Amino acid sequence: MRSLIQERRFADTLRIADSLLVTVPENRDVLYLRAHAQRMLGDIPASLATLSTLEKLNPRFSRLFQERGQCHVALKQAPEAIEAFLRAVNINPALPASWSMLEGLFRMTRQPEQASEAAAHVATLKKLPPDVVTATALFSDGELAEAEQITRAFLLQHGHHIEAMRLLARIGIERDVLDDAQLLLEAVLDLAPEYQAARYDYAQVLSKRHLHQLAQQEVTKLLSVDPTNRNYRMLHALTCVGLGQQERAVELYTELLTGATQPADLHLSIAHSLKTLGRRDEAIAEYRAAAAARPGYGDVYWSLANLKTYRFQDSELTQMYAAESSTSTAPVDRYHLCFALGKALEDQKQFRESFEFYARGNELKHAEVRYQPQTIELNTRQQIEVCTPELFARGNSGIQAADPIFIVGLPRSGSTLLEQILASHSAVEGTQELADIPRIAADLKGRDADSPLYPGVLAKMGSAEFRRLGEKYLTDTRVYRTGKPRFIDKMPNNFRHIGLIHLLLPNARIIDARREPMACCFSNFKQLFAQGQEFTYGIEDIARYYRTYLELMRHWDTVLPGRVLRVHHEDVVDDLEGSVRRLLDFCGLDFEIGCVEFHKTSRSIRTASSEQVRQPIYREGLDQWRNFEPWLGSLRTALGDAVTRFRE
Repeated sequence: MRSLIQERRFADTLRIADSLLVTVPENRDVLYLRAHAQRMLGDIPASLATLSTLEKLNPRFSRLFQERGQCHVALKQAPEAIEAFLRAVNINPALPASWSMLEGLFRMTRQPEQASEAAAHVATLKKLPPDVVTATALFSDGELAEAEQITRAFLLQHGHHIEAMRLLARIGIERDVLDDAQLLLEAVLDLAPEYQAARYDYAQVLSKRHLHQLAQQEVTKLLSVDPTNRNYRMLHALTCVGLGQQERAVELYTELLTGATQPADLHLSIAHSLKTLGRRDEAIAEYRAAAAARPGYGDVYWSLANLKTYRFQDSELTQMYAAESSTSTAPVDRYHLCFALGKALEDQKQFRESFEFYARGNELKHAEVRYQPQTIELNTRQQIEVCTPELFARGNSGIQAADPIFIVGLPRSGSTLLEQILASHSAVEGTQELADIPRIAADLKGRDADSPLYPGVLAKMGSAEFRRLGEKYLTDTRVYRTGKPRFIDKMPNNFRHIGLIHLLLPNARIIDARREPMACCFSNFKQLFAQGQEFTYGIEDIARYYRTYLELMRHWDTVLPGRVLRVHHEDVVDDLEGSVRRLLDFCGLDFEIGCVEFHKTSRSIRTASSEQVRQPIYREGLDQWRNFEPWLGSLRTALGDAVTRFRE
């Protein structure tokens, strides 16, 4: 079809496009070429109609807006054409045709300043190598593979070209290859330290890698040059959130509301920080402000539901049902709404309807994450093969500091309750789910995703390297502490790295928070996580993950006997004080009554259980899953003997 366009055979292009759309009605490129052919044949209304269909399916496709701009030019509608071309270049700044059209349109409508700006963009693009412009355009429209291929070939031929290097880093960010992106951007900034766009990308990568202190340092440099830049200010607020500086984050987000064109996102961010601080009523007001600013905003309704103690008003439920059923609702909003409606209906004891919405939300989210359980299971087998008694018998590894208390296990297993109990002790700092151990493990894996070096590399490492990494862990986590001698790292997935933790920090305490499998797995099925935990969006995946967790924890018990304290959530509920004393004894801490009265402790809590652990302990949550038992037969079957051996 593209060759037909080049040959200006527009009627043939339209005929083939119409025939293809019978079998692939949502194909982006076919719809785009159809609209182009319709315009070139003079049928502007038909072209605009095709572009409207294309926008519903691909709202971030820059060339559809460029094509729409050309349609409005043909209709002599300058304001509409300008709007369309601006939308195109805001998505994809590497569109010379759109910038050229904007330059002419701005001059025609007597907007000389805007015309000069558009002309400057045209001149900039002309200076760039054509391959870099093409790759940038492909990247902006989501065609990452083609963009990466062109960029890598260009760099092989031309060496260090800062725009191409930055583009390759941005492709890495989109592909979540963050370590490579970080290295590339560091190289760019070595070559061009004043390149602010690259520094902004670099700060974003550091933030995504949870290196929040380093990210904040880079943002400070950016703001010293351009203190009014909204992107820099937003990233500054995000780094404050990452560092647990929630009060400051609220201030920064609130300042950004002035002049905001999309205030809903800001209200949502403010609400999240207020929730973390325990300021529930203020958080609810901000969530509602976000919903008012953007109707159908699924994340808002799920965030309200995720307070766990919130009950929706009838008017809110009406809005949620309408938005979820609307064909114009984006998938991301739809699955947020499904989880929120599942929670709302559960609160109303309409369990069948509730389960249907939970199931629908999980199905939509599962399609997005494309979780592969084999990866986790392979890593588990490798951990068992590598982390043997012989490996741990070497001795003298790591550093002797006993500062960290690791709480591991599955999400929704009662770990936040254990954290709140321990953080209520005068000698213990409650931090958050720290990403430092997973990041160390990721660095040890190396850059070949198909042949990861970790955990095999542990058998080849010496005591000096383990000590270095142990020191690095303590240094990097110091930013989350305020001077107390002990601190909690509550990253649940660290159960996969207990061997690594032992080698780096042999005196750290490790607590396994465990919950009865039916309750734990279904609680995960009901939970929409902000990020990660991809295994939770399917019954079979959840059950496999739980069984893998039991298998690996059994291995740690065998090769590191007594190293991990197992705490069953049900036992904590049944005997709070006895469980508290057991926890404190294991951690070498004196008993304090505040740990029993944990709900009185005021601190920032970022997990889904934040509101629940601010209340006295209650038994009602233990058997909530039984309300859904008629629909959980497949979960029980998939768990197999895990439903009994979890107590071993």
